[in-house]
Amino acid sequence: MSQQGEKPAAHEDDWWRKLYDETAPDTGPSSAPDSLDDRFDSVSDTVSEAVESEREPEPLPEVRPDPRTAWDPYREQAPPSEEPARKPEPERKPESEREPEPVPVATQAAVPGPRNTVFPAPWESPAGPPGPRTFAVPKPPEPEPPPAPLTPPAAGPVTAPDPVALHELPPDWAASDAPADGGGGDRPLVGHLGDRPPTYEAEPAALPAATSENLDALVPDTVLDGARYGTYTLRAASVRGDSARFRGEPRRDALLTARFGAAESALVLVAVAGGVRGGEGAHLAAADACRWIGGAVARSHARLSEDIRAGRRADLKSGLHRLTDRTYGKLRARAAELGLEPGEYTTSLRCLLLSADPDCRTRVFFGVGSGGLFRLRDGLWQDLEPVIPEQAASGVSEEGPDGDRLTMDLQITTPPSPYSDGPAPPPAELFRFRASVARPGDTLLLCSNGFAEPMRGEPELPDELAERWGPPGPPGLPAFLADTQLRIKGYADDRTCAAVWEA
Repeated sequence: MSQQGEKPAAHEDDWWRKLYDETAPDTGPSSAPDSLDDRFDSVSDTVSEAVESEREPEPLPEVRPDPRTAWDPYREQAPPSEEPARKPEPERKPESEREPEPVPVATQAAVPGPRNTVFPAPWESPAGPPGPRTFAVPKPPEPEPPPAPLTPPAAGPVTAPDPVALHELPPDWAASDAPADGGGGDRPLVGHLGDRPPTYEAEPAALPAATSENLDALVPDTVLDGARYGTYTLRAASVRGDSARFRGEPRRDALLTARFGAAESALVLVAVAGGVRGGEGAHLAAADACRWIGGAVARSHARLSEDIRAGRRADLKSGLHRLTDRTYGKLRARAAELGLEPGEYTTSLRCLLLSADPDCRTRVFFGVGSGGLFRLRDGLWQDLEPVIPEQAASGVSEEGPDGDRLTMDLQITTPPSPYSDGPAPPPAELFRFRASVARPGDTLLLCSNGFAEPMRGEPELPDELAERWGPPGPPGLPAFLADTQLRIKGYADDRTCAAVWEA
């Protein structure tokens, strides 16, 4: 078109006439039928011809997929056993003779392929029997039956299995790269002495019952400690007994290791307490006894350390007697507060006082109640707590092989204590005291009744400990703990002990 008002050019009129000439044939419509039904018929004929060309005289056998792989969306589908015949390519016609392409219909279904090439999707149910809905897991191999015996067993009565065998440890538990002494080797194993192990298990089974009100009264199953001062090495352990471990009862024994002061004047206290069997608060009484005797020694540690280094045995005996009586007076008062009889809230108490001065080898023992005090010297154990004859007088003093004394005081009034102020409560328990001089190579053992009984009643235990605790020196903490738990059938009480190795 030209601009408005201008005369069109001649060549523009020719272009316009050619475009809109009525005599020229129309390029839009076709002479072939072009309705929706015609197009659908064309598509149907094409699909039918393709299916007929792929059909074979004999139908192929139906191939069902493996249900384990058909349900796996991440596994590649296996091809069919035979490939279908390929569709022959149609003859290409000149472009002028081609028919118009059919327009796809939105509702037209996909062209189905051969039946044997279709596999169900993971979310569809497979054809045939239903398969598993989970990923297949291979079954573990069944154990082979044991070989038949060569000779038939002799006839006899049928017996039940030994219940003790149920508590034996498997042999591979003993093997480990953990050292017994912190260096290298096998892990310390809690073994047993005798021909048969105890009935109870060697490890804790049940915890004591707890509530929101008694959490501060809970005690751990095991306590382990150690130290080295002057010329000695200390190892101490307290372990819940096999019986209490099985029944979920608390450990009745208590252990306290403490150092008061510094440098050469420092004083080390080891206190071992054992609660009465069957007492409801036995573990609390043992803990109170250790705490109260520890507080009394802490307040008088400077005077006690000086008397030990100076060898004032008389002053030590009277002073420690007074401190012990004061501790038991507090236990009786505590029993009254709880509404218990004094015998229901009491404990045995045994203590060692060790100076940190390397020039002082005096070791002081004092205490009340059952337990044990032993010494390993030259490969032999000595019981430093001999049985006192019944006809002994109210006060007995025995000389030891090195001039040390064992003092038993039966309801004897003692002089005022140089370590505390105020009068002491009346004595109610038998008091024991001993001060001895250690030699290089000695091992002094202080223990509760649960460890003292097998030491006196089973010769195998002191023999085994003499071999383990002799040269070359003290064991490490893990090995010492395993040594204290050497189990013997018939002894299932708590075990608490402290051993001192002299260099």
